[in-house]
Amino acid sequence: MADADSGRYPQQVPIDAYGNGGFRFAEMSHKGSLLCLPTGMFAWEPERAGQLSLETLAPVLAVADQVDVLLVGTGDEIVFLDPAIRQAFRDRKVILESVATGGAVRTYNVLLAEQRAVAAALLAVERGK
Repeated sequence: MADADSGRYPQQVPIDAYGNGGFRFAEMSHKGSLLCLPTGMFAWEPERAGQLSLETLAPVLAVADQVDVLLVGTGDEIVFLDPAIRQAFRDRKVILESVATGGAVRTYNVLLAEQRAVAAALLAVERGK
């Protein structure tokens, strides 16, 4: 990450590749899960879908007024999120899509290229592209 102390890259950018437990973007490599927000790219603690909660998604809720769509990459498989999470985003008028990480990355890149107000919460995976 550009700012190693904070685990933050200062702007939202496309993801070039994912897999091997991390992501590549902006000519750099990040090991671990990743939050892609209008305020930048951030290291993210959760390692598996069971750790997804309102607490771990709080950084996204904090910028919900800048986001129309949140893509949650749940790892290798699609996982249904807790109804309380869905409701919290619905209350803030954010569309929430829970998909495997690969699909979330691809959709995120398309929506970002279209200059849509998109965010992504991506669990790292071993196999990727």
